[in-house]
Amino acid sequence: MSLRATFIGGAAFTAAVAAVLWMAAFGQGEPSAAPSAVAVAPPARAFAPSLEGTRPDGAIRVAPDDGIVVDAQLIALFEYYLSTVGERSPSEVQAQVERELDRTLRPAAADAAKRALARYLAYKRALATLEAGPGLAGPDAASLVRRLDALARVRAQFFTKAEIAAIFGQEDAANADALARMRIREDQSLTAQQREERLAVLDASLPAGLREEREAPLRIARLQQEAERMRAAGAAEEEIFRMRAEAFGADAAGRLAEVDREEAAWRQRVGAYLAQRKGLSDAAVSALRSRMFSEEEQRRLPVYESGQM
Repeated sequence: MSLRATFIGGAAFTAAVAAVLWMAAFGQGEPSAAPSAVAVAPPARAFAPSLEGTRPDGAIRVAPDDGIVVDAQLIALFEYYLSTVGERSPSEVQAQVERELDRTLRPAAADAAKRALARYLAYKRALATLEAGPGLAGPDAASLVRRLDALARVRAQFFTKAEIAAIFGQEDAANADALARMRIREDQSLTAQQREERLAVLDASLPAGLREEREAPLRIARLQQEAERMRAAGAAEEEIFRMRAEAFGADAAGRLAEVDREEAAWRQRVGAYLAQRKGLSDAAVSALRSRMFSEEEQRRLPVYESGQM
């Protein structure tokens, strides 16, 4: 889980698209022997509806002695399945990840990866407790420092320094940048021009990976706008695929097409539901809603029911 998603902010359909394009993680550990990367092949049947037509994110780096490198790629794999919590229970998700590890790796490596998974799940539970605790809220730099310090203490309970750098290095760079910007904006001794100049210095000094991450939402938004413009002009989906493939590659274009299909199917289902609910009693509407949508999906319905289709 990204600290910025947890503590700083987030968004909706663009976030789904961003997950397709930018789930590739940063940071690598440095084991004594060169590990080999092992990708997890998609299972014969999707574990949850939201994973239909997708491939697991991340990869597992396995050393010759069957040790596992605990890095951002491994966490991306775990999060691929953890994203289905709500569709499936946490225990079902853990069992599925363990099955995939057994299917993909030799027994010793699978056992090592399962231990890493157990640590990560324990970390996620500790993080949820931390977020629910008092004293960490606040929009100022001092509050962010408290949150970052608390997060660092929690991480240290579950990961080594090398693992923390490999898993969270990109996040930490982003949070350090956010903190520096907050301090500049809060500094009352600076003039408006001085603030702009110092912020421009931060912009110029951003690492390439972080700069790309910051620019990604704008690039994604422009890509989606272009796809919508092309559809309005009568372009075929093959043309939109080629446009996206030129921008981000064929694999990402395929996954974006799947996101489009899922969004279209969702809107079609919602349209059918809104048409059928007209004139029904409240009890009948509730029964219809339960019949057509899962509990998780029903949380998305109020905005459509209020007329914002």
